[in-house]
Parts: sequence; C-alpha cells; structure tokens
Amino acid sequence: MVAAATASKDTSRYDWWKVLFALYPNSKATHSKRTSDPSALRPDIENLFAQDRPEGGRILRCTFCGAGATVVWAKSNLPLFDTNKALNALPPGVAGWPVCRGCRIAMWALPYGAWVTAGSATVLSCENDTAQRDFARRNVRRARRVMHAGFTGMPATARPEAVVLAALRDASEGLCATTLWSFKNDNQDPWLRVTRTRRAVPTFLATVDGNAPLRRGWHLLRRSLTRYDAQGRIVAGGAGEAARLLFEAEDGRSRPLLGQLHRLLADTDGAWNAGDREALVRLAFTYAEEVFGMETDLEPVATLIADWIEQGSSPRGRLAEYRNAALNDYKLGILLVQAYTRLQLDGSKTPLAGPELWKPLIRRQPRAWEQRMLLFAQVSVLLQQRGVAIGAKEADPRQEREIEALAERPTFAGDGEDEYDGFHDYEMGQA
Repeated sequence: MVAAATASKDTSRYDWWKVLFALYPNSKATHSKRTSDPSALRPDIENLFAQDRPEGGRILRCTFCGAGATVVWAKSNLPLFDTNKALNALPPGVAGWPVCRGCRIAMWALPYGAWVTAGSATVLSCENDTAQRDFARRNVRRARRVMHAGFTGMPATARPEAVVLAALRDASEGLCATTLWSFKNDNQDPWLRVTRTRRAVPTFLATVDGNAPLRRGWHLLRRSLTRYDAQGRIVAGGAGEAARLLFEAEDGRSRPLLGQLHRLLADTDGAWNAGDREALVRLAFTYAEEVFGMETDLEPVATLIADWIEQGSSPRGRLAEYRNAALNDYKLGILLVQAYTRLQLDGSKTPLAGPELWKPLIRRQPRAWEQRMLLFAQVSVLLQQRGVAIGAKEADPRQEREIEALAERPTFAGDGEDEYDGFHDYEMGQA
C-alpha cells in the first residue's frame, strides 16, 4: 500500500494505486493530499491494522464477524460503501462501524485476491471451496504482475469469467452454483453487478473438455469473438468473451451462449465447412441438454423445413425467409403451415412433421425460444449435409488447420491467468 501510494505516476507500480483508489477513494493511502514520503506515510498505514487493545477501552462487537473490536472505521476505509456525496451514512455522534483487526486486514486484502481493473474489483462466491481458493490464487499472481508490469503488461484475453471456468473445471465436474460480484466504490458513481452460472455448468465444461467435436465448437466460438484493432493487436480475447456467455446477469442484461451460437450459424457471410457447423450445433445441443435439462427431438420438424428450402426455386431466398421467422413464434408458425402445405401439394413422399410436433416451438412457454434456436441450428446442418449452399464464402484452409490443432488441447485448463511468463514467483516486496 505504501509503495503504491508513493509511486510516481510514470511507473507501472502506480497502476496498483489506481486499484486501491477505486475501492477506497478517501483513505490515507489514496487521498489526494497524502504525503509522497514513504517513511511519513507508513505509520498511518500501519495504524489501520493495529492490534485491538481492549485494556481500559470499550469492547464492541465487530460489524462483520461479531468478534471483539476496539476500532471503528468510517466509509473511507471500507470497500463498497458510500461515496463522499453521501454525508449522512452514520447517525449523528456515531464515529463509525466497529471492525476487528482480522476483518480490517481482510477488507484491504480483498483486491489482492480479486480480479481487478483500474476501476473495479470482482470476487467469487462458489459452493466449491477449492474453486474459490483457486480463483483467489490465480488473482494473487495476477496482482503481482500488475504491480510489476502495470495493466499495459496484461494480456487482452484476461477476464474474470475465464479464470472462474478454469477454477471450476479443475475443482469439480459435479453441480456447483457460482456467482461473480463486480463492484466499484469511488467518489463518482459506485455500482455492483452480479452474474451467475447455472449449477450444471461444471458438468458442461467437463463434457466439452472430453469430446473433440465439442472442443472444436468451443474454439470456433472463441475465434469468432476475438477482436483486433487496426494494427492487428488483440483488444478483446475470445477466451474471455466466450466464458462470459456462460454467466447470466442478475438484471437480465447478458448475452446467452445459445443466442451467440445462433448468430454465428445464421450468418450467411460466415465461412463454415460441414465439420465446423456440426461442431457448433453439437455444442448448442450439449449446452441445452446439460445446463437446461432440455431433451427434445427436433429432427422431424427440421427435416420438414430443410425439405421446403431445398426444393424451392431459390433455396437461398427460402433460407432468408426462414431465418427471418426462426425466433418468432407467430412467424415460425406461419412458415411451418406454408412449408407443410407446399410439400403436400408437391406430393412429398416422406412423412411430414405435423402440427402436434410444432406445438413446443410456437407456444409461448419456458424454453420455447431456446428450442427455436436449436431448430435453426439443426436445419442449417441438414442443408449443409445435403449440399445446399448457405454461406457466401469458402472456408479458409489455414484457419481450419488451426482449429483442428486447438481442438486437440484442453479447452479451459490453462486459459487466461495461468500464463504469466515467469512472473509466478515474483515477490511483492521487490516491487
């Protein structure tokens, strides 16, 4: 804390001060009027963590754990408390909240074990203690790198969600509820964002890791989400962005995995060969089955739509028509009636999926939206298997070889924060 608070602004060490400022904006370590002399600042910092001294003083109950405490803290030393705009956080005459020494240390140790940016911190709560410890351990290593190299030395692929998936995959293959709490407490606009994975996500991760086509599908998803700047540098890593799709925001504003897979498969400008498309579709169906518990046979309805598209005078035109209706219950119902009638009039020799099989897709009921996305996925595979052109571009052979090589590697273990290029043993005391 002293090293960060007294660091020059042109040094990488100063980046850790930005982390502390985002969480404790009015503390002695971050206040704009703090001294730049380490020897003068150190006693004030040490005093924050002084031993409780009950002799001759009043022993209070710690606000957070209930242990005996003789020190009271106000909001300036506590993360996720009010900004300086809220002046009446305490009743008149009350100096602060009682906080024991253990909780005072824990409050300031929090960013070292959290996933941090220059403005926020993310912590994990999980049913699996091993995953929680692994998440903190990886973040401690990351914090040491920030202190040494600054945020500019961090890979663009880093995201807390990717760290969580690696921790979950290493810890357990069973059911496990996981929540990420991301927050900022500064003098302007404090906020808290909560995202969760479903309990079956560890099972899904294990299934993907153990299956080559699913690994291929996940790597294709990652590649599609990687973003580059004009100089060809990665500005958004696909590993982190793909991991983020497994987390659902408490306020409902998050991108679902199935939705992203649908966008990839519905993109007629995309260049998917048959193996790529089948891998993405299989990934979608596996997620629906493992995480949502969906078990449905969509092949008869998918065959009906594929037959109607294939037998049209303009298959690409009919595919565009289906793509426009695919996720809307009413429009899909109209299209199914049209396809069923047209094939009957044309004297189709194969059994046609009738209205009874359409019901789960066109009714407004739970998981109907996901089923409509899976239906589109299956139709796209059937069309490609039949040789119906649904993409405007040919696949790049070089990219295909890269994906094949990636599919041979573990999908989640080793992502994100495991690659530190020799910084594992860097000691904070040397910063």
